Amino acid sequence: MILDLDIGNTLSKWRLKDADSSEIRSRGAVWTREEWRPGADIPDLDVVEAVRISSVARRAVLDETVALLRQRVGSVHVARSTPEALGVTNGYEEPERLGVDRWLGALAGYQLAGGCCAVDCGSAITIDFVLPGGRHLGGYILPGLRLMKESLKLGTRNVAIDPDSEAEELLVPGRRTVEAVNHGIYMAAVSAINRVYAEVCDSEGVALPLLVTGGDARVVSRGLQVPHAVWPDMVYGGLEACFPLTAAERAGRMAGAPWVPAPVGLEKIRAGLAFSMLL
Repeated sequence: MILDLDIGNTLSKWRLKDADSSEIRSRGAVWTREEWRPGADIPDLDVVEAVRISSVARRAVLDETVALLRQRVGSVHVARSTPEALGVTNGYEEPERLGVDRWLGALAGYQLAGGCCAVDCGSAITIDFVLPGGRHLGGYILPGLRLMKESLKLGTRNVAIDPDSEAEELLVPGRRTVEAVNHGIYMAAVSAINRVYAEVCDSEGVALPLLVTGGDARVVSRGLQVPHAVWPDMVYGGLEACFPLTAAERAGRMAGAPWVPAPVGLEKIRAGLAFSMLL
C-alpha cells in the first residue's frame, strides 16, 4: 500500500492506495498534530510500503512525522516547491516560499489540462495560474469562508454553509444575522474568484481550464460563472505526478482526475468583464 499525506495547518488528510491496482482503498482526516498514532490517526503502517507527503504545517510537525514514518516504512517522499518541475516553471521570486500544496495543485492541473487556473478552497482560498507552455504566473490568497466569518468576531457557530445549497439561495440578502454573514462571505469568495479568473485570462489573452479543490470546493463551485471541474484529490494528483509509484501513475494517470470542460471563449470572458466594470 501507498500512504499519501496532505498535512495542513489545521486538518490533515490521508488516503491508502493499492500499489498494484492503483485503486484507493481508504481515506480519512484528523487534526494536525506533532505526534501521530499509527492505527488511530493514520492507517497501520505494517501494510504501507511507501509514503508521499505534502505539508504546509510547521517545520516541527513535518520533521516529527517524517522521523516516525522512516522508522516504520522503507520509502518516504516529501514534496518541496522547486524552481521547475514536470514542465512547469515556478513563478515565485523565491520558489521555495510557494506553499507546496499550491505547487502540487499547479503541477497536477498542468499535467491534466496543459495550463489551468487552480483554486483551492480551504482555510484560505488560493488561486494559481499556469499558462500553456508551463509558466506559473503566481497567484492570489484570500481568506476562506471560515476565516472570513472569524474576522467578523462572531465566532464559528453556524459557520458551515451546506455544500448542497444552491447558489441562488446564498446570493440573496440574508434575513437573519447568520444568513447575512454566510451569504456575505459566500458572495465575497465567489465574486473574487470570478473576477480574478476573468482579469488574468483577459490580460494573458488565454481562456484557461478552471479546477477547484479543497473542503469548500463543492459549495463555492455552485457560484462560479465559467465551466470548471471539482477535483478533491488535486494535491494528491501532484504527489502522484512528482513521485509515480504505480504502473498507472508512471503512465500519467492520476487517481480521481475529473473530466475537464472546455473553457468559454476568451471573447465571452472579456465581454463579461467589460460589462461588470460598467456596473
